[in-house]
Amino acid sequence: MRVFSFVFLATILAGCTSASDPDDAFSRAKLAAVGPMSSLSSPQLAGDRMVAADGAALPLRRWLPEGRPRAVMLALHGFNDYSYAFAGAGAAWAKNGIATYAYDQRGFGAAPGRGRWPGARRLAGDAETATKLLRQRYPGVPLYLLGESMGGAVAILAASGRSGAPQPDVDGVILVAPAVWGRQTMNFVERVGLWLANLMPAVQFSPDLLPVRIRPSDNLPMLRAFSADPLVIKDTRADTLKGLVDLMSAALTAAAWFDAPALLLYGEHDEIVPRLPMARFVDGLPARAQLRQRVALYPRGYHMLLRDLDGPLLIEDVAAWIADPSAPLPSGADGRARARLTGHSEPLAAANR
Repeated sequence: MRVFSFVFLATILAGCTSASDPDDAFSRAKLAAVGPMSSLSSPQLAGDRMVAADGAALPLRRWLPEGRPRAVMLALHGFNDYSYAFAGAGAAWAKNGIATYAYDQRGFGAAPGRGRWPGARRLAGDAETATKLLRQRYPGVPLYLLGESMGGAVAILAASGRSGAPQPDVDGVILVAPAVWGRQTMNFVERVGLWLANLMPAVQFSPDLLPVRIRPSDNLPMLRAFSADPLVIKDTRADTLKGLVDLMSAALTAAAWFDAPALLLYGEHDEIVPRLPMARFVDGLPARAQLRQRVALYPRGYHMLLRDLDGPLLIEDVAAWIADPSAPLPSGADGRARARLTGHSEPLAAANR
């Protein structure tokens, strides 16, 4: 088995990246100093951290509008990324009256267990804890769960009730290029590579070994900033990669139970999550939920949709969907998008928009 198989999987699934900012109010030193456990006795949002149910302190960022927000969003970042991934989108949504909260998920950024897979149930449980805390902080304000790539898989598993953790209480779910590339849609070589990961779990693979170039975005300055950001994980352990694939496989299977109001965004140029598993996920969504689940397909979109050059367009679409889930998106990317992605007809009401 070639090393390429591991490296290929590790690299393309680490496609969600983030740009660094030397003026970031949350300094690297402050984040690195956050310990694995908090002295606080109960789950809470405490300044620059979220204290989880087991006392783990997860670095927290937030982008808040002036005055009371019209909506609140909890944003879950992608694989090997961290909460700063939403800096641009969060600032833009704040101008639209939307408060955005994001924390470093366990195993990523400056959170405890950096580089080690924490388990899907724990990731989903943290999301449920965070939504509960945000409900308490903003009573009566609509609350949304947004997941990007790996974060999208966590959101699917949590909202569908298939994670083993309590379901989050949210008004809707936003999936940005969700990682649903499960084993069911991988080829033989990729599946064998994952099987071999069981034999050498601590082996790490670097994107530098990849003989082909994967393009996660058309935003080259942002991609260059990624390579210099010390909080983005560059090398991936084999057992962490296996955990990610387990999560993606579970998220793909969970489509049948995912009936929450939802907006799914996918780019035609996504080289990270292939079109086939994305179409299979959309095909598997419950028929009863199709009229409250919107699919948007972006002709110039890559994997890192919110940070692509067309990112402002998608950020506006998200804000518009939150304001009125029944109205067409400003970009028009939802026009017969489900049919274009899957090859099947749209629900009648969606086709007539």
